[in-house]
Amino acid sequence: MKTTIEISGPLLEEAKAAAAREGTTLRALVEEGLRAAIVRRGKRRTYRLPDTSVAGRGLQPGVDLSNWEVVRSLVYEGRGG
Repeated sequence: MKTTIEISGPLLEEAKAAAAREGTTLRALVEEGLRAAIVRRGKRRTYRLPDTSVAGRGLQPGVDLSNWEVVRSLVYEGRGG
């Protein structure tokens, strides 16, 4: 199968020189790079946030989360802010 890709001039020249030094073709070098990139991306894991929960009783009955002023005052209560 044939396809056309656009590669920046400086990168193309560097790739051609690397292929020549290694005694391979530009096509083989590009295919090797694509395979490596696909494998690397397949091994990526999604970031998992660390558990930073604290001891407590959780949300208390009667707290109105739609009122930011009330929530803020409860969060900062006793902290001087």
